[in-house]
Amino acid sequence: MRKIVVLSMITLDGVMQAPGGPKEDTSGGFKYGGWTAPYGDEVYSEVVQKELQQAADYLLGRKTFEIWEGYWPDHADFWPGINDGTKYILSKTRKKSDWKNSVFLKSLADIKKLKNSKGSDIQVWGSSQLIQLLLKNDLVDELRLKIHPLILGKGKKLFENGPIPAAFTLIESTVTPSGVIIAYYNRAGKVQTGTVGA
Repeated sequence: MRKIVVLSMITLDGVMQAPGGPKEDTSGGFKYGGWTAPYGDEVYSEVVQKELQQAADYLLGRKTFEIWEGYWPDHADFWPGINDGTKYILSKTRKKSDWKNSVFLKSLADIKKLKNSKGSDIQVWGSSQLIQLLLKNDLVDELRLKIHPLILGKGKKLFENGPIPAAFTLIESTVTPSGVIIAYYNRAGKVQTGTVGA
């Protein structure tokens, strides 16, 4: 069985839309694209570079894939392995791409079959609706979050549309000089409750 690892840059209120640039994703009238830029520092860059150098396959929503498809094939010098890793794309409309190692999936059942196969970890970047589908169906094994110290109010969010109650265990954390909390969590069973105090 393969691990599904969600890597996401989010705000304090959970917005994950267009962290990388003003034109990345303006859907819904989003006007804060590139909101991560002021928080880049040496520690942040080291974490990102380490993540980009990990051998992995990728599970993406169609919109994220189409953003990547137009950029990453010509920028693999920054992201070693992005062209060689298999890109699995959940889409009802796309069936093929000229970008090598791109495989299109049609359903949640296809994702479950992929997760139960042998191979490297599967990373999910961007893809808000896909992540929500995975969380709703308890298919996320690890969350790698970069929590930025700002609130945007509007935009696509990480935790929306009915994720199941689930507990996670913090396995690694760092706070960058610019105030970004980088936290890695493993899935840890059911939510436990109790009474606080006397």
